[in-house]
Amino acid sequence: MTTRLKTVARTKSKSRRDAPSFGFTSSELRTLRALKSPARIQRFLDELPYNLSFTARSPQKVLRDRTASCLEGGIFAAAALRVIGFPPLIFDLEADQDTDHVVAIFKIRGHWGAVAKSNFTGCRFREPVYRSLRELSYFNVYFNLRGERTLRRYSRPVNLARFDHLNWMTTEKSTWFIAEHLCEIPHIPLLTPPMEKRLTRVDRRTFRGEMVGHRKK
Repeated sequence: MTTRLKTVARTKSKSRRDAPSFGFTSSELRTLRALKSPARIQRFLDELPYNLSFTARSPQKVLRDRTASCLEGGIFAAAALRVIGFPPLIFDLEADQDTDHVVAIFKIRGHWGAVAKSNFTGCRFREPVYRSLRELSYFNVYFNLRGERTLRRYSRPVNLARFDHLNWMTTEKSTWFIAEHLCEIPHIPLLTPPMEKRLTRVDRRTFRGEMVGHRKK
């Protein structure tokens, strides 16, 4: 090995040693670092069974239990994004006559993308091609089991580093404090009242496509 290659190898090794562990074990960090891109994080989440229980596991517990809900998946994705060098950002999608959706978001070259866990086909990964969070919103595939388009509002990005003092990435306790924060912050309306009145229900083909893999209690 040349002197230059040895120097690069030592630099990379030192960089790994100096990188924060965020409270994860060395084995858990290796798992997270192996998810080298947002797309790989999404594939990891896609392989986990959807958690239908009313829980709020930390990212560490998601790693151990190998299951995640929408909230748990969004928080896990934010933690995984942080480990590979992105800020741990999420935002909240707020619906009427439906459940909300929590999504991890990232930015590449000025454009937003997203990683998410969902019980519906289309409410998951988004490539980083969106100029704004409004564009990124999952409006067209966001509907309830009656086929009604239900998405109404979205929040600004929330940096989960604000909860580092609560050890949100590795706590054995529930992370409901994140969900509570999302409920308390302002949300931006997507629609005007006239827009809401003109909304159509999703067609049968779209409905069937979005329900592929849908888990029931």
